[in-house]
Amino acid sequence: MSKGVRPVRGMNDILPEDSAVWQWVEDVAREVFDAYGYREIRMPVVERTDLFVRSIGEVTDVVEKEMYTFEDRSGDSLSLRPEGTAGCVRAGLTHGLFHNQIQRLWYQGPMFRHERPQKGRYRQFHQLGVEAYGLEGPDIDAEMLLLCARLWRRLGLEDVKLQLNSLGSLEARKAYREQLVAYFSDYRERLDEDSLRRLETNPMRILDSKNPDLAGIIAEAPSILDHLDEESAEHFAGLRARLEALGVEYSINPRLVRGLDYYSRTVFEWTTDRLGAQDAVCSGGRYDYLVEQLGGRPTPAVGWALGLERLVALLAEREEAQREVAPHAYLVLAGDQAETAGWPLSEALRDALPELRLTVHCGGGSFKSQMKKADRSGAAYALILGEEEAARDRVGVKPLRGQGEQFECERGRLVEVLAELLHPEAVA
Repeated sequence: MSKGVRPVRGMNDILPEDSAVWQWVEDVAREVFDAYGYREIRMPVVERTDLFVRSIGEVTDVVEKEMYTFEDRSGDSLSLRPEGTAGCVRAGLTHGLFHNQIQRLWYQGPMFRHERPQKGRYRQFHQLGVEAYGLEGPDIDAEMLLLCARLWRRLGLEDVKLQLNSLGSLEARKAYREQLVAYFSDYRERLDEDSLRRLETNPMRILDSKNPDLAGIIAEAPSILDHLDEESAEHFAGLRARLEALGVEYSINPRLVRGLDYYSRTVFEWTTDRLGAQDAVCSGGRYDYLVEQLGGRPTPAVGWALGLERLVALLAEREEAQREVAPHAYLVLAGDQAETAGWPLSEALRDALPELRLTVHCGGGSFKSQMKKADRSGAAYALILGEEEAARDRVGVKPLRGQGEQFECERGRLVEVLAELLHPEAVA
């Protein structure tokens, strides 16, 4: 690594040789979202800090410990977005997208959290998110999970498992919170520092503790499913019935609570055992109170987000992800006349063959050095335009990967020749 300017810890470059799998995942996801009628929305990476305090929760780890927050020159407190839902709701309220409307939206982009970097978890990370507003029944919850399941199938990802839970209504959660406080207070001497703090602020988060010393205590804690209000219980039963009818396998995890305060009723995670401790690939649920909480009218909502770094790590070795990025052809320009003729030729080729990956030699040099660069580029063919070829209105075509002998063709036929070389099956 250079001793000069260093990268920020936990914020990684994605190099050209790695970007092919990212592009493949993003393209497949976009096709799946389109198939379900979801439209893309793009939000800024910087929002007012108050947006995240009011939505995520002031006593959550994200707000207390992990946000990148700063004052701008006007003295306003701003933060880099740590997740996408709050900004999506803010955008919907700003532009009047929710009142008497149904919205199916998706987004992608970088998020930021100041936490300890580890495999699949970085300080700048990228998310794909899907959200639906204005629908309150379990049918839209099922659609969210079907969309996920289809995405996994399209990506060829087989070893992910779905976990479900319901957190109930605000009233049910309040009653359950009191039960948890009473239960965990009996074990106060055995709780770790984080759990003691959460006991006073958000006791449901103790259920999500990864401390193995607390596993036994947590296993015996009251279950939220035993304290659901009638409407939430019916909603959860309706979701399960739909998933079973559609053949979507799942398990119920009554300890699944999610780390953000805005969730209510359905919550879920898709997990894998291939990523070590960071086992969640995709997480989400309902947040029926969030739009109203941020100043809008009551609006039911549900959504999920997946971490692209984790997904790419699972898919990087798949053959479909290994896109060909080398040029199809490398145009060698030997001499002034050839260079004068070569640039209009290259643009004409790109106009006629949009799929053509063509590199034009820049920087001068001898014919021999240009041919070496053509070979190093990984191109399948060198297109040779020297002074002699330019004068005769012809172009040499030299296979660089053992596809036959070098030949010449008229410059006016080069589009046809390249089309045959790119798509030999069409000629056959």
